[in-house]
Amino acid sequence: MCYNVLCDKYATRQMYGYCPSWALEWEYRKKGILDEIRHYSADIISLQEVETDQFYNFFLPELKQDGFDGIFSPKSRAKTMAENDRKYVDGCAIFFRTSKFTLIKEHLVEFNQLAMANADGSDHMLNRVMPKDNIGLAALLKTTEEAWEGLGNEQSHLEQPLLVCTAHIHWDPEYCDVKLIQTMMLSNELRCILDEASNNFRPGHKQDNSVQLLLCGDFNSLPDSGVIEFLSSGRVSSDHRDFKELGYKSCLQKISGCDKSNEFTHSFKLASAYSENIMPYTNYTFDFKGIIDYIFYSKQSMTPLGLLGPLSTDWFRENKIVGCPHPHVPSDHFPLLVELEMAPTVSNGIINNSNNARR
Repeated sequence: MCYNVLCDKYATRQMYGYCPSWALEWEYRKKGILDEIRHYSADIISLQEVETDQFYNFFLPELKQDGFDGIFSPKSRAKTMAENDRKYVDGCAIFFRTSKFTLIKEHLVEFNQLAMANADGSDHMLNRVMPKDNIGLAALLKTTEEAWEGLGNEQSHLEQPLLVCTAHIHWDPEYCDVKLIQTMMLSNELRCILDEASNNFRPGHKQDNSVQLLLCGDFNSLPDSGVIEFLSSGRVSSDHRDFKELGYKSCLQKISGCDKSNEFTHSFKLASAYSENIMPYTNYTFDFKGIIDYIFYSKQSMTPLGLLGPLSTDWFRENKIVGCPHPHVPSDHFPLLVELEMAPTVSNGIINNSNNARR
């Protein structure tokens, strides 16, 4: 499950004047959000716009009762704040069902730090990319015996590593260059994390793809954007319109580790679980309706078996709902949910594709 829950401080009357004020209150909405999460009962849940205080005092204790554990990080600005202000900073969270997964390691990806480290003299990198404090958060998990139950004795001791990443990319449409660069920086960091993890699982087999990748989040980017082109196709032209012809080329070559002068690439083979004909919008407000949330998976080793579709357009029309949140819809985003079948890529250090586990 991937779900932007709309944190309390952004849920203002100015932004969502069409929603009754009582239905905007966090005390009301949080029950609806938790009901939604519990109803679908996914094994892996990635959330965006979770306030620090709400993670520790609401989401984590509630979901622990349901057999989950979780990790969280607020946006980078929290580091510079007093403790009392810090608890209202939103960030990303990943929850996983402990009967099926064990956490090996967590990784925080801070785009402002990466922009500073890779600026290479680019003013645009320092003035446009660096000030944005968005983050990515990744959990390196391994499957437990229970995850493979009923699939034969040869799988009973299988510890399949899986890297689950969630991200919340910068929102402002004027900064499409920043969105694309943040996504490229995320991709490069994930490559480093995966290489290190693969080497730990199978020493000497660098880049053997034994660790599978699940990447989801609010990318604040439409399906025809450079961000989604890059993630889906594995490449983006260095002259892509989203770079706005700003001077990024040399520092981006460094970030992408790509020796081609005309494009930037990544080596993940990713597919989007959803398509536009299934889900016409994931974010639904009065001013904007579009697809900006995504679940990407390793297409070589995972197969989608089923998806949660959209709310009925008839229901919106009959009830004259011009945007969300709404008394019956607790966020301005809809949750994405996909059931994936995963073929193991590591078993006792041996690649094995004979059996599948369902997520």
